[in-house]
Amino acid sequence: MPHAARLESALRRFSPGERLLLYALSAMLAFSALGLLALANAATSVTIPARGGSLTEGLVGPVRFVNPLLALSGPDKDIGALVYSGLMRATPEGKLIPDLAERVEISEDGTVYTFTLRPALTFHDGAPLTSADVLFTIARAQDPEIKSARRADWEGVSAVAPDPRTVVFTLPHAYAPFLENATLGILPKHLWESVSAEEFPFSPLNTRPVGSGPYKVAGFDENATGAVTRYSFSSFDAFALGEAHIEKLHFLFYPNEEALIRAQNAGRVDGVAGISPSRVGDITRSDLRVARAPLPRTFGVFLNQNKNAVLAESSVRAALDSALDKQAIVDEVLKGYGVPLDGPVLPGALGVAAPAKPEALRGAASEPETGRAKRARDILSRGGWTWSDEEGVWKKKALILSFTLATGDEPSLAATAEAVASAWREAGIRVEVHVYPLSELNTVVLRPRNYEAVLFGEVVGRTLDLFAFWHSSQRNDPGLNIALYTNAKADALLAQARATTEKRERDALYERFIEYVADDRPAIFLYAPEFIYVVPERLEGVELGALSGASERFLNVYEWYADTERVWHIFTE
Repeated sequence: MPHAARLESALRRFSPGERLLLYALSAMLAFSALGLLALANAATSVTIPARGGSLTEGLVGPVRFVNPLLALSGPDKDIGALVYSGLMRATPEGKLIPDLAERVEISEDGTVYTFTLRPALTFHDGAPLTSADVLFTIARAQDPEIKSARRADWEGVSAVAPDPRTVVFTLPHAYAPFLENATLGILPKHLWESVSAEEFPFSPLNTRPVGSGPYKVAGFDENATGAVTRYSFSSFDAFALGEAHIEKLHFLFYPNEEALIRAQNAGRVDGVAGISPSRVGDITRSDLRVARAPLPRTFGVFLNQNKNAVLAESSVRAALDSALDKQAIVDEVLKGYGVPLDGPVLPGALGVAAPAKPEALRGAASEPETGRAKRARDILSRGGWTWSDEEGVWKKKALILSFTLATGDEPSLAATAEAVASAWREAGIRVEVHVYPLSELNTVVLRPRNYEAVLFGEVVGRTLDLFAFWHSSQRNDPGLNIALYTNAKADALLAQARATTEKRERDALYERFIEYVADDRPAIFLYAPEFIYVVPERLEGVELGALSGASERFLNVYEWYADTERVWHIFTE
């Protein structure tokens, strides 16, 4: 108080101008001090994601089987990716990391995998998750009465659990992609063990799932038929890799893309995944952005050389490939949302980064169609084919260059077939397009190998197990070698690659295999489509990376965030 009194007495002796100067200097001192404090705080703190916020997505189609053993549709897999977790988890970078597992040990011969579970794992309902749940899930996957789409992944695999935290899998032979199979979501035994195989697909647990993934069901709405129309999820605080930043997720279901896009433009949903390239331009909101990533799907024209002798001519196959401007097809059919292919593997899949394509190049054909047509004609002429002006066909002895091209009635397939056929006709190659309903294409055309050429797509997956698509033993149904490709040296490389667990060695084997395919040209490769994900601008941390399907957009969902906060460095160490 005495100090305050003396200060007040001194102030009375100041002139008005001196007082104004004192107040100004005091204010400057205060602002300087605040500025220095702010700078010090910025230097000693960091911005980190904060927990909170919500995201609403729209999905097309109903959800029926939120069950890792039964999920087939997109919505089933999308919801399942949030609810369930497996021993391993894929990352957007294309790697596999332990999830429920704390570590995994692989025997030298690659046939025994020993997983050690993390301690104190729980399901969403609080029940402990142990090796017994893992064994139960695998046994259900292997049960032929369950009719699981994952059964083939576990065929011949034996599993034992020496203790509650250890699971040992023994394979009949070395299989490098096995760790990918270990991403299978684990079911809670205490809820499912009383459900018989006959009741399995009808259990209410298929739409009211309980797992151990990053999100748990917080609520849902059903219509009069019992179909789920809305799901709400909350982050699971005991998720093995850490609680998700986004606190709430909501999903609304729509009958078609048109209704979904209307809902997004009206602000009822924030995120839309996997929409058709032609519909991206219909989205009018300015607070959204488009995230994209190539899918490991190889679309091409697969040639049945046994069905039509002209396709066995190397000059014909070379001309067919040379006549196509694949970038123009991507721009025309996929509106630029795709990557042209010249082989069976997506660029960048073998550890070499794919070159980025500047936006300015999208929509621009790399070469005039007439130039490519002339090049194809020159290849045919050098191959001994002669052009008949009278008949309008290419001939070589008794052969006439003519064949049929089959494909499915899916819009992008049909449009691609017409674009390809148009380019070939420009070169004088006679081709007739046959479009089949997809179900008929599979049963009447693909499985009995009843085609001369077929435009189709192969899902090669993250681990690039190309054996089923290109090994000669897979030429007949149910094998997937629809090019009926046969090459003994290529077969040896494929067999060796699937048994090689070291990625660098496996990639080297595939690179050699690709060289054989390039020389033999059993197919005309076209493109890999891109996955399109429309998300709010405010959403951060979304990494698409290497996706094998749309549901894998959620691989790092627990790292997404919409809010941030600043904390001192010492609290982040």
